[in-house]
Amino acid sequence: MRVVSGIQPTGNLHLGNYLGAIRNWVRMQDELEDANRAQAAAGGSADENQCLFFLADLHAISMPHDPAELRRATLEMAAALVACGIDPDRSILFNQAQVPAHAEMQWLLNGTARIGWLNRMTQFKDKSGKNREGASAALFTYPVLQAADVLLYQATHVPVGEDQKQHLEFARDVAQKFNNDFASEDAPVFTLPDPITPPDAARIMSLRDGTAKMSKSDPSDMARINLTDDADAIMKKVKKAKTDPEPLPSEAAGLAGRPEALNLVSIYGGLAGTSVDAVLAEFGGQGFGAFKPALGELMVEAIAPITTRFRALLEDREALDAILAKGAAKARKRAAPTLAATYEALGLVRG
Repeated sequence: MRVVSGIQPTGNLHLGNYLGAIRNWVRMQDELEDANRAQAAAGGSADENQCLFFLADLHAISMPHDPAELRRATLEMAAALVACGIDPDRSILFNQAQVPAHAEMQWLLNGTARIGWLNRMTQFKDKSGKNREGASAALFTYPVLQAADVLLYQATHVPVGEDQKQHLEFARDVAQKFNNDFASEDAPVFTLPDPITPPDAARIMSLRDGTAKMSKSDPSDMARINLTDDADAIMKKVKKAKTDPEPLPSEAAGLAGRPEALNLVSIYGGLAGTSVDAVLAEFGGQGFGAFKPALGELMVEAIAPITTRFRALLEDREALDAILAKGAAKARKRAAPTLAATYEALGLVRG
C-alpha cells in the first residue's frame, strides 16, 4: 500500500486542516508502519507500505503569488506537518520543487490528458471566476500535475475530500488511457489509485458561519482556529463563535437547521475522539455558556503541544531544510523507475 497526498503551502494550518486531513495522515502513517513491522516479523519486506506527503509548491504558482512568501510558507508548512505528527523517518516528506520528476511527468502526461476532460474540472471554473481568459495555463492544467503527483509514485491510495474526488477520477482516466495506448495489459506503466475517505474525517466549518468551511483565506481571523494560536486566542475565538440561543439537544437529530451548533459539537467530538451523540449525551440541555468553555479547554489541550513543537522547528532552519532535502532524495529515488518507464513507453530517447 502506497499512500500519496499533498497540501499547498499557502499559510498556517488551521483546525479544519488538522481534523479534516492531517490527523488522518498521521494515523495512516502509524497504521502502515504497524503493517511493515508485521510483514518484517513474517519474513517479508519492512518498507513495502509507505506514505509520501508533499508540499505542493509547484501547484502554488498556478495563482498569483509572492516568491518570498511562498518560500516562507513552504518552510512553515513543513514545520506544521512535523509538529502535527508526520515523522520524516517513517514517511517521505518533501516539497515538489526539489523533485523535478513532477514537472517532467506532467509534461509527458499532457499528451494523454484531453482538453474536454480539463474543461469539465469544476475547480478551474471556481478559481478562474469570470476572468477565465486571464487565468494561467498552469491553473487550467493543474489536474495534470495532480495526476503526475500520484502516478509518479505508483500510489495505490490517495486521501481525498469531496472537493478532490473529481481530480482523482481525472488521474485514473489519464492512467488508464496511457496504459491502453502505450503499454500492454500484462505490464501497465501506471497503477490506478483508489480514493481513501476516512470514515471519521471531520468537515470543520467557520466559527462565524456554520455553512462555510473553515478557511485560511477567510478575511476574518476570528473564523478559524490557527494551529499557532495561543491559549488566550483560542478561548477568545471560541467564546465569540457564532451560535444560536437554544440549548444543546440530547440527540444529533436536534441539530438539524442549526449549523453553528452542529459545527461546535462536531469539533468537540473530533478532538475528543467521540461521536456527536456522545457529546450531546454529556452536554444536552446545557447552553453554550457552559459548552464553549469546555470546548475551548479541549482545543487548548490538543493544540498547545503542536504549537510548541512548531515554534521550536521554525527556529531551526537547518533542521527544516535537512528534513525536506532528505525527503526529496527519497522521493527522487522512488520516482525514477516510473519516470524512466514513461519515457520508454512514449518512445523518447534519453541520454
